[in-house]
Amino acid sequence: MATDMPNVPELDPTDHEILALLQEDGRRTVADVAARVALSPTAVQRRIQRLEADGVITGYSAHVDYTRLGWGLEAFTELRFTGTTNPAEMDKTAADLPEVQAVFTTAGNHDALVWIRVRDVSHLRDVIDRLRNTGSVVDTRTHIVLASHVKHDWRPGPNPPAR
Repeated sequence: MATDMPNVPELDPTDHEILALLQEDGRRTVADVAARVALSPTAVQRRIQRLEADGVITGYSAHVDYTRLGWGLEAFTELRFTGTTNPAEMDKTAADLPEVQAVFTTAGNHDALVWIRVRDVSHLRDVIDRLRNTGSVVDTRTHIVLASHVKHDWRPGPNPPAR
């Protein structure tokens, strides 16, 4: 039976601890991680390199407060497309807009969920109008974010659920 599950690397509790430490602070030194997990820096560096090579660690980034940059309004807009629009076109329609942070194709009443970040309500209205005028979008529903709590350090337990 074929599955869509990627090859999941075997991780031990120390690997999970290293991941947790790097999620808390991606700029943490290998020496600091090594001291916290009771391994040598060389052993920790090898583990980090393996996690990167296996695609478990996909990169390192800074968390930005966009409100401080003048982009304080977030919204999610549900899009419904014409029946002939393929998923790649759905992604491209929204992703080409600079205000769009992410596009998620979905199952259900709407075809895509678009995460938008703008300066104000007028700017949001402009973005929604641009989406509606693409020719392939037939319906939108927008939800303005009043507050959010994003778990930047979310991580699963050590064992994925059995299938």
